Amino acid sequence: MENIKHARISESDEKAIRDLVRQAHEAQSDARKLPTLHAEGVVIVNVVGRRLLGRSSFEEAMAHALASPLKDVTTTVRIIDIRLVAPDTAIVSCIKSIHDGRSASETTDIPSSTGALTYVLIRTGNSWQIAVSQTTPIRA
Repeated sequence: MENIKHARISESDEKAIRDLVRQAHEAQSDARKLPTLHAEGVVIVNVVGRRLLGRSSFEEAMAHALASPLKDVTTTVRIIDIRLVAPDTAIVSCIKSIHDGRSASETTDIPSSTGALTYVLIRTGNSWQIAVSQTTPIRA
């Protein structure tokens, strides 16, 4: 088996990556800002398995969700690990906590209140963008 070595992450890259994850969290209800933090060709798989391909699909899905009771479902994210797998590619492992603020009559099943969130980030110029976002439910 080949021994894989990960590139060392600089303080400035780690700070920029943490800042991007923070911005994404803060913009989770902002249909204009959140998509701009994602690459044009982003792939997103949410906690219920819905796959979105491309920023425009994400923008449409987000606008629809924010116009529905899903606007009351929020999340918090805790970073577990950041590693560079190439000079311009980082994998960020997180724990996502899901807070369902909908009324009982609006609630549909969310498979779990906690998920393993993985971001693949790419460096574009001097900044980072989310290229892949995938959340796997963590069963209690």
